[in-house]
Amino acid sequence: MIVRNLNEIIGSENEVKAETWSSRRLLLKKDGMGFSFHETIIYAGTETHIHYKNHLEAVYCVAGDGEIETIKDGKVYPIKNGTMYALNENDEHYLRGGKEDMRLICVFNPPLVGTETHDEDGVYPILED
Repeated sequence: MIVRNLNEIIGSENEVKAETWSSRRLLLKKDGMGFSFHETIIYAGTETHIHYKNHLEAVYCVAGDGEIETIKDGKVYPIKNGTMYALNENDEHYLRGGKEDMRLICVFNPPLVGTETHDEDGVYPILED
């Protein structure tokens, strides 16, 4: 059994930060679950370009507000507490924080090793442990 507390992750090597977000990585590839599990904070008033060419992601908002815009068709979807979205087609998108920070619970397949951050195209590379 794996038991972790978010307070153990914050400020450790398993919290990866960028200008527009912070990702607290609770389960990683090395844990052998077949997926990784994260809490991600999207900072209010920011925009992040993302295109997970190598990963599928499901996201559930538990606090805050924002929106996601799919680049292919320009559709904008509001995000608030209780909203789930799944990037089941490796959808290239903009993720925007709203008036307050968004707290998102995220699952990645294949799992992340923990050090990934977006490259210039918004992609997480496939990394080995």
